[in-house]
Order: sequence, then C-alpha cells, then structure tokens
Amino acid sequence: MSAGEYIGGVTIVLLATDSDNIAAEVDATLANDDCQVLRVRAGEDVLPVVQDRNPDIVLLDLQIGNMGGVAACLAIRQEEGAARLDPRPVALLLDRDADKFLAQQSRADGWLIKPIDSLRLRRATKLLLSGESVFEGLATS
Repeated sequence: MSAGEYIGGVTIVLLATDSDNIAAEVDATLANDDCQVLRVRAGEDVLPVVQDRNPDIVLLDLQIGNMGGVAACLAIRQEEGAARLDPRPVALLLDRDADKFLAQQSRADGWLIKPIDSLRLRRATKLLLSGESVFEGLATS
C-alpha cells in the first residue's frame, strides 16, 4: 500500500490483536517502505501506543485479552473528544456478522468481518485514510 499519497510520508498502522495469524495477514498486506505496522497484543496497550506513536490508523481485533476492540475504540474516541488526541480512523476486525451489533456501539469508522483478505483490507485501509467509512455487512440506503 502506498500510503504516502494520503499523508505525505510513512503511514503508521497500529494493529491490536493477540492472533498471530491476523498479525501476519495485516503485516503481509500493508507493510512496505511507505507503511509501518505496529502491533500490540492487549487492548489496554492501545491507548498508550496511540499517545506515544500517533498512528495514522488503528485496526482493532474485536476480542483482544481483557479489553476488547470496542472498549479500546471508545477510549481513543474519549481522548479525541477531550482534545488530548488528534482524530484518526479506527476500524474493528469482527469475528462474525452478528458482531455488527456490538461494533455499532464503538464509534469506529468502519469494520471488516473475518476472515480478512488482502484485497478487502487494502481497500478498506485506503478508504479509511481518505476519510471515508467502511462497514461490511450493513445495508446501505
């Protein structure tokens, strides 16, 4: 993914997952000279890394340890709302279509339903970085 066209430099993606398979898929799909993928394995580690590294986009696995993707997304949104963080796109990686109900409460900019593949992930990341939303499995009117 050549993300430099969106922000004028190296794009930093923060991935929060305890799944090595998901991490490998995201890294293989997005990481290159223009995009660095950082990984945390616990939801409680998301906010400190966002504050420290200021990623351009955050991808959150729905279930990550004792603080899941919804809670991590809400924590990011709370800090953005208090002007302690700059806004950034956040997307959830859902386990199944039925998880959309939970995801709708997260204030995320989008979500993908697993299993993810490189084409959908690359497309979603590009859209999210350009300010659009991606909500798989929702009917549009």
